[in-house]
Amino acid sequence: MTKVLSGLYLLYCATIFILLMIIVLPLTLIASALLKKTPAKRTILFLLRCWAWSFSILSGFWFKTCNKNKINLKKQHIYVGNHGSYLDAIAVCIAIPQHFSPLGKIEMTKIPIFGSIYKRIVIMIDRNNKESREFSVNQLKQEIADGQSILIFPEGTMNKTNAELTEFYDGAFRIAIETQIDIIPFVMINNRKLLPRINPFEAKPGFVKTIFINSVSVKNLSLTDVPALKKEVFELMKNTILAN
Repeated sequence: MTKVLSGLYLLYCATIFILLMIIVLPLTLIASALLKKTPAKRTILFLLRCWAWSFSILSGFWFKTCNKNKINLKKQHIYVGNHGSYLDAIAVCIAIPQHFSPLGKIEMTKIPIFGSIYKRIVIMIDRNNKESREFSVNQLKQEIADGQSILIFPEGTMNKTNAELTEFYDGAFRIAIETQIDIIPFVMINNRKLLPRINPFEAKPGFVKTIFINSVSVKNLSLTDVPALKKEVFELMKNTILAN
């Protein structure tokens, strides 16, 4: 696809994205105003799943999920995945079969329309601020205490390198050990090819495949095991990416 066609395609997708967000926004505001915290977040997540499926159908970015049967829906989990494209936000809404609270960058709240929805469901973090990091960790632990699963991208930001993964932060693994909640790693395949972070004007339609990996137990682990746990999950995810 030439750059001109890719640019037109990206403009079309952006228009669809914005129009669907405009439809979802008032429903999100109503849910936030009328419902308590947990029911509101679950309602907003349902709305975002409707938005994600609608965007997928209309945009030509299609999403496939593999190994969903590996997930025990009766248990809470800490989901950790790779992050390399703006398509990831759509992929996780479609793929993760449980209610979950994601961790995300506070800068995203500045995006018009999207930011108003984002801040009502995402636990926000400013990684350059120690107090913000500590507050976000406590919020994630509270979500777990309230019965929610959580989602963390352990790379901390979008991968802009040629490597399969960038170095992981400790946060997700510390929380998993401290709360004794098992980790479910997953990887998104083809996301960076279809909508590159570095050059989005090379966008093209196609399939993003989300693959869930076997659950990683944290039973009886202590904080001294964080490096080994982090390495284990990193290798599982990297090998799955290389195999696909």
